[in-house]
Amino acid sequence: MQNFQYKAATANGSIIDGTMTGSSREHVVTQLQSLGQIPIRVDESGDRRDRFMLLPLRKKKVTEQQIADSTRDLATLLRAGVPLDRALGIMISLAEGSPLASLLDDIRQRVKQGASLADAMEDQDKVFSRFYINLLRAGESSGTLELVLERLAEQMESSKEVRDELISALIYPAILVFVAITSILILLAYVVPQFTQMFEGVGQVLPLSTRITIGVGEALQKYGWLLIVITVGTTWIIRRQLQSDAGAYKWHKRMLGLPFAGTIIVKMEVARFARTLSILLHNGIPLLKALSIVKETMSNKVLAAGIERVAGRLREGQSLAKPLAESTDFPAFAIHMIGVGEQTGNLQEILTQVADTFDRDTRTTIKRALALLEPMLILVLGVIIAAVIISILVAILSVNDLVI
Repeated sequence: MQNFQYKAATANGSIIDGTMTGSSREHVVTQLQSLGQIPIRVDESGDRRDRFMLLPLRKKKVTEQQIADSTRDLATLLRAGVPLDRALGIMISLAEGSPLASLLDDIRQRVKQGASLADAMEDQDKVFSRFYINLLRAGESSGTLELVLERLAEQMESSKEVRDELISALIYPAILVFVAITSILILLAYVVPQFTQMFEGVGQVLPLSTRITIGVGEALQKYGWLLIVITVGTTWIIRRQLQSDAGAYKWHKRMLGLPFAGTIIVKMEVARFARTLSILLHNGIPLLKALSIVKETMSNKVLAAGIERVAGRLREGQSLAKPLAESTDFPAFAIHMIGVGEQTGNLQEILTQVADTFDRDTRTTIKRALALLEPMLILVLGVIIAAVIISILVAILSVNDLVI
């Protein structure tokens, strides 16, 4: 038996939380329901997370996990039979004291005035994505709003899981590179120049490696500020270019050509494309409209432009797989599977399988890339540090030989 922390709504709409013992989350949910309470979330003790946010406000950044969790909470309330108005009231109570409460209250007021949930959210100054809004609108028209919310939560959780794995995997190499570069700069800018006076007046030509090392160290002391200016300026220029469509397209094209990194980007984007398109089609959104929505969810401008060209070919009566095949950026396996889905009439299911396959491939590729990257970084940076130290030791030994 384990202890679980829970938050639930009572029959009169008040929110209660506490701790309950059970063999599993499902067991605790059943116990709460038998008490006439509506379970909103149940977490193992020690694993409780703040999940008070439904969607991000620009004034206060909200994590994607909070977004997904709160979306799932709203779906839970609706599935339990709680009316939308009351469910929003409960969500406002959960978000009490945060900037999100006023946003949810405005949505609730618009819903009370007769607006649909999708329309009320669409009026919130682009806080909600077009994908989110269109999926909600499809769910409302088909009477499956709670199911759509659950799918949205699953979509966000799946995307975040892949990104989190990538970020977590890059933490160690990033720390390694930072420490190594810092050590090299300290050696060259502060330690090496200390030996300059020792070598002055020796009357002997120092080894070439020592002269190079000392020259680099003196240059860093005199012009190190210029290196900082160049780094900051380059970063600013790149960010400015990324803000324009043409500049972003060029940089995204270069990123696709990078070894390993380009492969990972393609697989992540294809998985997002397939999963998002599958969800939209499953909820009755026409293929052309679904493609225009999917294009906006893709981060890479090159792949998004490819989707736009595919949509243009669809208007001419072509299938989905054929124009995708003309793009050199989409993997052949994904195109083949989509073609099979169109021929068998199971495009939605095939797209889900493609998304799952590329999510797994992304994780595998990341692990393989890091398995090669980490030893290469250690080797390269170790050689650089060793070369600096050896160049100084060689000079010291040559001076001692001269004295002897």
